[in-house]
Amino acid sequence: MEARTEDLLPVEYFHVVFTMPAEIARIAYWNPKAVYGLLFSASAQTVMTIAADPKRFGAKVGMTSVLHTWGSALTHHPHIHMIVPGGGLSPDGTRWVACRPGFFLHVRVLARLFRRLFLEGLIELHRAGALMFFGDNAGLADAVAFTKWLAPLRKTDWVVYAKPPFGGPEAVLAHLSRYTHRVAISNHRLINADADTVAFRWKVYRIKRGDRQKVMRLATPEFIRRFLIHVLPDGFHRIRHFGLLASSARKSNITKIGALLGDQRTDQNDEPEPAPEIAPHTLREPCPCCGGDMRIIEIFRRGQKPMSRAPPQEHAA
Repeated sequence: MEARTEDLLPVEYFHVVFTMPAEIARIAYWNPKAVYGLLFSASAQTVMTIAADPKRFGAKVGMTSVLHTWGSALTHHPHIHMIVPGGGLSPDGTRWVACRPGFFLHVRVLARLFRRLFLEGLIELHRAGALMFFGDNAGLADAVAFTKWLAPLRKTDWVVYAKPPFGGPEAVLAHLSRYTHRVAISNHRLINADADTVAFRWKVYRIKRGDRQKVMRLATPEFIRRFLIHVLPDGFHRIRHFGLLASSARKSNITKIGALLGDQRTDQNDEPEPAPEIAPHTLREPCPCCGGDMRIIEIFRRGQKPMSRAPPQEHAA
């Protein structure tokens, strides 16, 4: 989160979500590394291509994408949460081009290009022998059968939606802190568990009004099976940056954009302002031993050794 604080720009940020049809999700279930990787690349390429169109706002954009693979009931539902600054660099890199206030890009235009790019990428994966099929779908290993199977999906509507813009860069950071390290189910949703059954709260999204919170009870082996669906392949990165925010040139691009926006970044010798304190999500839970509030003792970066600390001493009365 400290690293992302340095990357925030004084512009509107938008939240765009890309999903795939259930038929494709089943292929992803068997081939997670290949299909999840395609989901990242196709969604990012969609936004960058549409944004670069002079009919839109003709600029090079950047984004941070986070992969989630679950629905509220722990079912398999792969989708991308994308955080995008509301604008980009002009083609010659000399000015910042902002999108319309409160509006990023047409979701129907995004959905159609996303569908085409994803299906083209899926066919390429099939040609490269990177996909496996099982059970009733084993016949899809044949190229002709696979092409015929994909045909109806070229005509269905793929779901891409954009949420209202964030309230400001600080809201973006708070949102990322909730989304980036979330797992399929958090402790506060669990009601009870034993050797036979696990009960937890889930949200019924198809209900538009009234109480959408329900309780689901699953046999313990089924709960474990659903949870393990969302363990990603070894070494797979579920947070990725593209375009202007790609790791290779992110710092230089942020500095350049900050200068174009008149944002006085800390290249000066002034004492830098302390980064906002962001408590890890798990600290909302009480101590498992005494039930008291958990306190942050120390924050250290990945690879950094924590300072050696003596255990707290109790003072005699």
